Amino acid sequence: MHRRHSLVVLASLAVGPVQAQSPVDGLQLLGQFIRSVQSGRAQFTQTVSSPPREGQAGRTRTSSGVFEFIRPNRFRFSYTKPYPQTLVADGQTLWLHDPELNQVTARKLSQVLQGTPAAVIASATDLRGLQADFDLRAQAPADGLQWVLAIPRSRDGQLQSIRVGLRAAPQGVELVTLDILDALGQRSLMQFSRFEAQPDLAPSQFQFTPPAGADVLRP
Repeated sequence: MHRRHSLVVLASLAVGPVQAQSPVDGLQLLGQFIRSVQSGRAQFTQTVSSPPREGQAGRTRTSSGVFEFIRPNRFRFSYTKPYPQTLVADGQTLWLHDPELNQVTARKLSQVLQGTPAAVIASATDLRGLQADFDLRAQAPADGLQWVLAIPRSRDGQLQSIRVGLRAAPQGVELVTLDILDALGQRSLMQFSRFEAQPDLAPSQFQFTPPAGADVLRP
């Protein structure tokens, strides 16, 4: 199970200037972020907390790595701790490489992206399009952040909700936190740092070729 939490994913980013004369809420900041940031790179820490079950205490797992993306539909999560693992979307296919198992899982991106955090952060091209898949609600500011609650409109997915925490800064808008709750009550908290806005990323950086000898699964 420590490997599967990587499928939830994404990024820390800065965008164009925020006009100081008019307060903005989380929805406005999210819209600005989607419009303005076409590529990005950041470090991330992900903490996954499982709820207590009968006779068992809850569990917490922490991982970290680097996230990169080109909008839309190309992104890479390179997990380095505690286990190496790579999650890559090349625009058509979502690849998950687990070196420890010498295994690659390949899924059609169109079948797994809708209603996920990656759809909110790395794939959306405008707020209106995102609202077709999510009920988006601005929430009250807390912890120095503006918040958006994103509830998938489809109830057939694996997620209950995604909370997006953003901060207005002198240089623009920073995406600070993704707080993800899945259908089983598991919480994944992703926090981002050392963001590079608009780095020079080529589409070829998001291509993936399964290593020789790896088992390739196509569920």
